[in-house]
Amino acid sequence: MYEQYENLDELENIMTNANEFITERIKKLNKLNELGINPYPYNYDFNKKTYTKEICDNFDTIDENKVFSLAGRIMFLRRMGNATFANIVDERGNIQLFFSKKLIGNENYNVLKLIDVSDIIGVEGTVFKTQTGEITIRANKFELLSKSIRTLPEKYHGIQDSDLRQRHRSLDMIMNSEVKERFIKRSKAITAIREFLNNMSFIECDTPVLDTKYGGGEAKPFKTFVNDLDCEVYMNVSPELYLKRLIVGGIERVYTFARSFRNEGIDRTHYPEFTLMECYMSYADYEDMMRIMEGIYEHVFMSVNGSTKIKYGEEEIDFKAPWKRETMCNLVKQDTGIDVENLTKEEIISKIKENSLLIEEQNEGLNINEAYKGELIVNLFEAYSEKKLIQPTFVIDFPKESSPLCKVHRENPDLIERFEPYAYGVELGNAYSELNDPLRQRILLHEQAEKLRGGLETASPMDEEFAIAIDTAMPPTGGLGIGIDRMIMFLTGSNTIKDVIAFPLVKR
Repeated sequence: MYEQYENLDELENIMTNANEFITERIKKLNKLNELGINPYPYNYDFNKKTYTKEICDNFDTIDENKVFSLAGRIMFLRRMGNATFANIVDERGNIQLFFSKKLIGNENYNVLKLIDVSDIIGVEGTVFKTQTGEITIRANKFELLSKSIRTLPEKYHGIQDSDLRQRHRSLDMIMNSEVKERFIKRSKAITAIREFLNNMSFIECDTPVLDTKYGGGEAKPFKTFVNDLDCEVYMNVSPELYLKRLIVGGIERVYTFARSFRNEGIDRTHYPEFTLMECYMSYADYEDMMRIMEGIYEHVFMSVNGSTKIKYGEEEIDFKAPWKRETMCNLVKQDTGIDVENLTKEEIISKIKENSLLIEEQNEGLNINEAYKGELIVNLFEAYSEKKLIQPTFVIDFPKESSPLCKVHRENPDLIERFEPYAYGVELGNAYSELNDPLRQRILLHEQAEKLRGGLETASPMDEEFAIAIDTAMPPTGGLGIGIDRMIMFLTGSNTIKDVIAFPLVKR
């Protein structure tokens, strides 16, 4: 039998924000116990056979004598003497319930009086339409499956504070169906990506979260300690180097969904823990990866939303392939008037000063006199071009200084075969024609390690295991990384990355 809770004062002391409503609900638990009813049944399965949406969508074809079995959370109750109306919500929708004292009997109707909004119940009954045209279940049986001892937020105001919504995501989802739908869409999107890549004969493999080194991205890592090994380790920044080692090992098309961690800033599109999908394809280059990138987006949006078009802010964005392609140098020339591709570093600096460009303010810590030419180009792009890219656009052909893991451009040795896709001014991913020259790779990795030793926290240490793998020959390879959280922002029309992460960090 269910335990009685006599010392209500003690319970109130250990509960967060206890109040008279909680006390009243605990009293109802005791009353249920007196009636021999356990509000949290042991070893119990309710035989739920349908969802509310299936009933509502197919009402016109339903036999009026067919008995349905469904379960959900009560979101509304209206008692009218010998009759009670309620509304329950399940994963897919909601439906009205009608309880009649005559139909369910006096004993069950007395139990119904102890039911509250937010309780979870199972119901069996037939379906009908009320005089107002509302599809309704006429209950002939019900069971309490879980008693709520805390009231829900007030319907019309809900939880308004964004920190509280993130801290109490369960309540946020209960009160705002679009929040729950956001995470359902996220799951469907990931399934669609897997479907797309699996159909192209890609193999999914896992990569480590913890390692004694880190690499694959310019980022400040998180550190922790493994007691049994008595060593400091880092949390995964990117799965890139491991996936390339799998390519070397003979898996010609490989991908992973990786939780990645970067101990950097938090803003509308950045978060220290995020999800990356990275894929690598042997005997391919960055042109192939552009087709895969736009193909994935098109497939996901059609599969989940039924359209490649979305309204985001004040703009309508269309992710239908093919996407626009623009070189980084051309964009900078277009937006600043500086022909960076054909000028020396000194000439670019002169133009920056001549035109009073705010590159140093936009990029804190950048010393334009000490920076490489490529660094100046990238920073001019970030300051003056990035936010203007509204429709999906591949920004291609980066300066060679922007990555140590990418092949030199086949037509211009000052550039590399790299692209970043953008939409609404937001970077969606990153891709290369991957560097597979083992000697050149070692030189660039050593340069990164030297920068790290020189105090640059976002540089990577030398990864000797990766270098040895490349020494044994990696085939020509195209690589692509997609930020899943940013994709879901567009898919669901969400304004910040925290809205598409179910349980983001909230400062205590």
